[in-house]
Amino acid sequence: MTYGSLVRWLLVSVAVGGAAVTALVLGPVFFVVAGGGAVLGLEPPVWVVLAPAAGAAIAGLAALTVLRVIDRRRSRGLTFITHQIETIREGGGALPRSNVGLADIDATTQAIARLAGELARQRALDQDFAADASHQLRTPLTALLMRLEEIAETDDLDDIRDEAAVAVTQVERLSGVVDTLRSRTQDGGEVPEISLDSVLAGLQREYQPAFTAAHRTMRVDGPPGLAVRCAPMDLSQILQGLIENSLAHGAGLVTITMRGSGGSVVLEVQDEGEGIPSAIAPHIFERSVTSSGSGLGLGLARQLAERNGGRLELVQAQPAVFAVFLSGPGRR
Repeated sequence: MTYGSLVRWLLVSVAVGGAAVTALVLGPVFFVVAGGGAVLGLEPPVWVVLAPAAGAAIAGLAALTVLRVIDRRRSRGLTFITHQIETIREGGGALPRSNVGLADIDATTQAIARLAGELARQRALDQDFAADASHQLRTPLTALLMRLEEIAETDDLDDIRDEAAVAVTQVERLSGVVDTLRSRTQDGGEVPEISLDSVLAGLQREYQPAFTAAHRTMRVDGPPGLAVRCAPMDLSQILQGLIENSLAHGAGLVTITMRGSGGSVVLEVQDEGEGIPSAIAPHIFERSVTSSGSGLGLGLARQLAERNGGRLELVQAQPAVFAVFLSGPGRR
């Protein structure tokens, strides 16, 4: 057997006594290169030729040291993974990432951190949905209850039929509210043209009991026959958010004014209250900007307007005037 056939490689780097030591095995001869500190009293770089037995011993020691380092890193990585899983199980938020220098462990911790972030975002969406659903359904359910109470208190069949027809409309809108909340993150697709007259007339009938109970009135001004490009249920939800905001936080007469403006249509909603404090006005569409959470419905209303290619703005704070800008017929 030739010497060349006996050549085998083993290359290991390890810190020994403060020196960076590289061990290289070439067949029966063992070389040690010291690069970071003195070895055997000699300054680096130093080549030390060792006999086979001593070389094998140092090679084994170096390999054992490397394996111990890898084992400690793997143990630290597994401990960190366990901590990540416990944090997720307890409902914690986004997790920090830790690299231990081992590809499989590092990839696992990074994947778990991404998963934790996705779960945290989904929990936030679920909480937002629950809050929006509670806010958007509260007033329609109250109005429906008041309508049913009026039906129960009257013996006039004509009144019963009229009130029942409105109650059916309210139930249909409640169903639409749920559909709107469920689909608000989806693409709205083709935006239809709808008549403002029919939408506003329906809202007037629906909110009449609430305004009567509050000893207030709602008026609609503007030319008849205007149409906009907007999903009917979305437009109802936008105006509902503005009307409910006026009922809850405004005072006096609520006026909805509609007008054409070039190829667009503008609807303004205002009341006779004191308006919105200057400190709150820039943030009025943010979620829960006030102690009573009035920003919740307004934020959803703006989101729906934007989904239909429009805008919802606070054009005046005191007294409060909100404006909805939507495309008119023939525009997209």
